[in-house]
Amino acid sequence: MKWHEMRVEEVEERINSDLENGLNDEEVIKRIEQFGPNELKEAEKQNVLLLFLEQFKDFMVVVLLAATLISGLLGEYIDAIAIMAIVLINGLLGFFQERKAEKSLHALKELSAPQVTVLRNGEWKKVPSREVAVGDVVKFSSGDRIGADMRIVKSSSLEIEESALTGESLPVVKKESPIVGDNISIGDQENMAFMGTIVTRGSGVGVVVATGMHTAMGQIADLLQSSETIITPLQRRLEQLGKILIVVALILTFLVVAIGVLQGHDIYTMFLAGVSLAVAAIPEGLPAIVTIALSLGVTRMIKQKSIVRKLPAVETLGCASVICSDKTGTLTQNKMSVTNIWSSGKVWKVSGVGYEPKGDFILENKEMNPNNEKPLQQLLTFGLLCNNANIVKKNGHYVLDGDPTEGALTVAAMKAGLTREGLLSQFKLVKEFPFDSERKMMTVIVEDKQGKAFAITKGAPDVVMDVSNSILWDGRKETFTPKFKDEVQGAVYQFASDALRNIAIAFKPLENNNVNQFEAEKDLTLIGIQGMIDPPRPAVQAAVKECKAAGIKTVMITGDHVVTAKAIALQLGILPFGGKVLDGKALSNMTDDELEEIVDDVYVYARVSPQHKLKIVKALQRKGHIVAMTGDGVNDAPAIKASDIGIAMGITGTDVAKEASSLVLLDDNFATIKSAIKEGRNIYENIRKFIRYLLASNVGEILVMLFAMLMGLPLPLVAIQILWVNLVTDGLPAMALGLDQPEDDVMKRKPRNPKEGVFARGLWWKIISRGFLIGIVTLIAFVIVYNQNPDNLPYAQTVAFATLVMAQLIHVFDCRSEKSIFHRNPFENMYLVVAVLSSVLLMLIVIYYPPLQTIFHTVYLDPKEWLLILGLASLPTFLLVGSLFTRKQKENMV
Repeated sequence: MKWHEMRVEEVEERINSDLENGLNDEEVIKRIEQFGPNELKEAEKQNVLLLFLEQFKDFMVVVLLAATLISGLLGEYIDAIAIMAIVLINGLLGFFQERKAEKSLHALKELSAPQVTVLRNGEWKKVPSREVAVGDVVKFSSGDRIGADMRIVKSSSLEIEESALTGESLPVVKKESPIVGDNISIGDQENMAFMGTIVTRGSGVGVVVATGMHTAMGQIADLLQSSETIITPLQRRLEQLGKILIVVALILTFLVVAIGVLQGHDIYTMFLAGVSLAVAAIPEGLPAIVTIALSLGVTRMIKQKSIVRKLPAVETLGCASVICSDKTGTLTQNKMSVTNIWSSGKVWKVSGVGYEPKGDFILENKEMNPNNEKPLQQLLTFGLLCNNANIVKKNGHYVLDGDPTEGALTVAAMKAGLTREGLLSQFKLVKEFPFDSERKMMTVIVEDKQGKAFAITKGAPDVVMDVSNSILWDGRKETFTPKFKDEVQGAVYQFASDALRNIAIAFKPLENNNVNQFEAEKDLTLIGIQGMIDPPRPAVQAAVKECKAAGIKTVMITGDHVVTAKAIALQLGILPFGGKVLDGKALSNMTDDELEEIVDDVYVYARVSPQHKLKIVKALQRKGHIVAMTGDGVNDAPAIKASDIGIAMGITGTDVAKEASSLVLLDDNFATIKSAIKEGRNIYENIRKFIRYLLASNVGEILVMLFAMLMGLPLPLVAIQILWVNLVTDGLPAMALGLDQPEDDVMKRKPRNPKEGVFARGLWWKIISRGFLIGIVTLIAFVIVYNQNPDNLPYAQTVAFATLVMAQLIHVFDCRSEKSIFHRNPFENMYLVVAVLSSVLLMLIVIYYPPLQTIFHTVYLDPKEWLLILGLASLPTFLLVGSLFTRKQKENMV
């Protein structure tokens, strides 16, 4: 039903209510049985134990559990315990993240009013919100939270703050008269009050037209329940990697064991070697290192004012191609500020934004003292007197107590050195005629020290002009002729074109202070216009530009008006030449396919509803984009949840938005998203680095064994040595790679294609080629030493062991760059240097410490062997670097 289009009497008849006496108790019970209690329903909760067990059905987790079993069979109980710990930690992380998602609906329910004042059986009484029924007559006043969706039937200076639903920060002036039109958005339904919104001024009476899940808030709750949680690219890639590794591990294990047995090796020995290689082929430390890398990224991001609620979201940010940002509070400061003042044909620019009373008044590019400009001084003085807002200092910050529009007028006056206390020592406030939606004006009656009375009026320029018969021009009172009216209308038009909200101020000397509203608000003298706007955040323009250079499109989605949204988008560089702007009405008339056709060309969406935001996000996703969605209100929550990376505001954000999000911005600043994207890109690159390192090392371990079997040689490595290399040498440097700093061009690259595999951009080749060379040089070292000492197999195996370890530790520095080992300073990452030195030390202890020699089947090596070991170990890294330089030189010559 389009309740906003109906007259009050028609609503009363349609809903079978009684505005004089309200509903009776019997009727309330019937209606609650019919429509259900006035509360938001939650989807059926999944059994906690089943939810926990579901975390262990992931393919990679199954692989890890198999590795645990194998390690246990080999007697490597410490290894088995370590793997189980990793599996358990990953399972618990997933479990708690899913449990957190359920809290979003709890937070949504808390927005319902706890108690509501209703008319029952002819008497006003307070009842719990859940007992409100359709047809109930409800009254509310300043500070109350609306308990259900209502059609307003009476209002007195009523204003309701609806930012949780619409995203628009300014309170909406409410009225009773019908509103007719096509696709009227929630923000424009000025005769409706919606569940969860807050009354900021005045009072009113409404009749309940929707309760529970049928309310606008209930529709959002339904969207939250039906929105699917997106699997991140990293999760998809790791699942694919797990499947590949288990197949490769099984094939190679079977090959090594089969060939070894055919060559005459002992079956048990070969089985043990084969199982060890299977463990080596599966980098069981990978999920732990991924988690550690993401966690370290989270720690760095906290320092940059952002909190990650879901670890995989960090990596997802790295491939974001579109950021859908709310305007109010994210791109702008959510602090109305006067920026332009017109009086006597002059326009003053006012510097300084926000509520801090610091700024200058500039006329024709020259800074002016407002005390020397009488029209300006009078305009600011009267703007502060006809005002109820206060700017107070709390914890070192200036904050607003009152209406945002009046707050802007107060700050502008304070910038000129005026204070409310100072003015009230000169003027006495006698009477106030509050603002209402019919008059669109507010008037106060004041007296100066001499007892002279004045009426001061502020309001919409067209309304104030209609009740003015004169204008203050250069300090003189002039008749308000058509010429002067054209001057004022020209200023209003210019300010409106810049998306400024205009407030006109006028006054009138009175013979006495005993006048009524009608007498006070006629034959006024217009002083001037103050133009205000919610200004853009200072760092946002540069952040939008940097995101553009990184191939990331910024889209503004707001509940604000088209003109305001377009002006801000132009100021910030979001709206390019030829970029499209769509409003909610046009969106409602579009099919999903029609929106998908033009979605890449649209940069600004205005006057949108929660359903529209969800529709936009899904259209972008169907076009192949990875979408980051920011927001702070309840209206943003479904789109935040459905997006690839949901971002909530930490200061102004509702609990609903935060619980649905993956990332929370502590400073509500768009520029922080840019820093988070940079961190996300770096983390993904670091994950690729240690995948490259781990798998190249593992390929080397497998190939040295496979080639030895094919050549009919003894085993170059024993099972315990393979496990030691896999756990110690692979682990520490790989973790240190997760701490690597970003490369210089990380924010100059285009976003990664979400379909791109982990092994894209030549990573497979780097893994296979380096792994092949690591295996070859290890085998060469073994063959050389074994031929020299055929009766001392442990000596040759120890040399092979040392060569394998050193080849991997040199190769780890090559993994820091996509280009070559010489592209980056190795001492930039001191964590890696320490990790490598630690691994070298542990290797030397295993080789030279007698008690460990027995366990690891190692023997004392002569110093001369280290020349062979280090020489061969360097080849896999530096041999390919040389060939790379040669290829580049040939390309340059061509």
